[in-house]
Amino acid sequence: MSSGVLDPIGSDARGPVLVAFFVFIGTSLLWVFTLATYDDDRPESLYIADGSLSPVFNGFAMAGEQISVLSLFATSGGIALFGYDGFISAIDAALSLGVLLLLAQRIRNSGRYTLGDLYALRAPGPQPRVAAAVVTLAVIMPLLVLQLRAGGIIAALLIGNSTDTVQQLCTVLMGVLVACFTVVADLRGTSRMQVVKVVITLVTLALVTVLALRIFSWHPGRLISAAVDRSVAPHDYLAPGLWAHIASIGPLNMLSDHLVMILGTAAMPHLILRVGASRTGRSARRSMSIAVALTGVFFLLLITASFAAAAVVGSREISAVDANGQSASVLLASGVLQGGSTARVTLITVMAYVAFLVVLTTMASMTFAAAVSLAHDVFARAEHRPRTAGQEVRTLRVAVVGLSAAALALSATAHRYSVEFLATFSISVAATCVAPVLVFSFFWRGFNRRGLLWSVYGGLLLCTVLTVFSTTVSGSPYALLPAMDFVWYPFHTPGLISVPAAILLGWLGSKNSPGDSELAFRHIEYRLLTGKDV
Repeated sequence: MSSGVLDPIGSDARGPVLVAFFVFIGTSLLWVFTLATYDDDRPESLYIADGSLSPVFNGFAMAGEQISVLSLFATSGGIALFGYDGFISAIDAALSLGVLLLLAQRIRNSGRYTLGDLYALRAPGPQPRVAAAVVTLAVIMPLLVLQLRAGGIIAALLIGNSTDTVQQLCTVLMGVLVACFTVVADLRGTSRMQVVKVVITLVTLALVTVLALRIFSWHPGRLISAAVDRSVAPHDYLAPGLWAHIASIGPLNMLSDHLVMILGTAAMPHLILRVGASRTGRSARRSMSIAVALTGVFFLLLITASFAAAAVVGSREISAVDANGQSASVLLASGVLQGGSTARVTLITVMAYVAFLVVLTTMASMTFAAAVSLAHDVFARAEHRPRTAGQEVRTLRVAVVGLSAAALALSATAHRYSVEFLATFSISVAATCVAPVLVFSFFWRGFNRRGLLWSVYGGLLLCTVLTVFSTTVSGSPYALLPAMDFVWYPFHTPGLISVPAAILLGWLGSKNSPGDSELAFRHIEYRLLTGKDV
């Protein structure tokens, strides 16, 4: 994906930047190991910190979950390279927390904290839990591959050699660090890291934004004009359609993108796990309100900094490192101050540390959530023999190692390919297979096991088929197979078809399998509203 060697930092500053960066990494990993709870064999303590996190603390941690590799790197790159289209994706990501805000209190009141627990709320038994584990892996594994790749690109840029081989090597090293962190982590420890990440990220983005505005005499209009002039298509930069996936049938394609982005980002399994760490349903709602405010500030700063990257560095220079612009934030930090001054070295180092911290915490959080699903929903619920709490925790650790190794192998193998379709697929699965099921489970009395299974597996099948035959896999310059064209689904994301289809399948399946679901829902509804059993 890169065009060759690019060295925006400079040889004079590289030594101090690398030394300071490795000190940051060492300090972070040492802190992680001091937070580890090796002797705690209680699953709820590891998974959700016994539901004891305060609203403010968990709100900051929830905001940290939103400051992910995709938001900081992919979204900033999308804005820097494609202007309006990237800006709209940032707005969608910011709005997604509003959806989770509406559901957070009911999720916490239910007393459930994994996707399998929530699926089993209306459909007890092993099948819904297995379906939840399948969906969790389908959502999280593609994102792990993409995030490892982004981390490798940033690390290679720091070293001063952005060739494919070096990026691949850095990807492997980053994956090993993340695996070491995750295998000893628990939710309380990762929450502390998330809080630190939020503070450092917001301060750093604010600083680079101010320095960029200073270059343009504190005039935002001049900054935007410079971004337009230095883009690859000045006449189209602030209009929809510059991003290659925007189809000619624009309004429907954009509607599908918005639907998937808003619903899918709100229905991520690791966010649901974090909601369960709140003390009460009302506490969960307060946490989400704090997270919404902090995330709004983050995206406001990110949008400004991304336009600043296009203005200061230039779109062509950014795409020389990676065709999707994932290094835009680090390149901006290296461009707002000139020469080898101490201030420039410090700013590049802090931005690089932010990038490392984002990769570390985001990947750890997602890997942990997937491992919890396997240990809690599959292993611990096996019917042929009972499982102890200690066995479940040990299974969690093994699952973390296995998931990390699988993500690392896939990321290294697919490094030379354009695999951005994985993000589309992952978020589409969350929007199709999680959001409708949660709404049905919380609000419809007639929902039952057959409706859930039809909705989940039917939606997953549709997402897979429609993604394979969309422009993200073939038929466009940014596709996985750009030289081939077997497209028959015209939209970028499958959400316009898969989300309504999942809703319809859930309704049809429930109607074709009547039972005592309405009677049982009375007790469930009381629990969802009050947090107490009848």
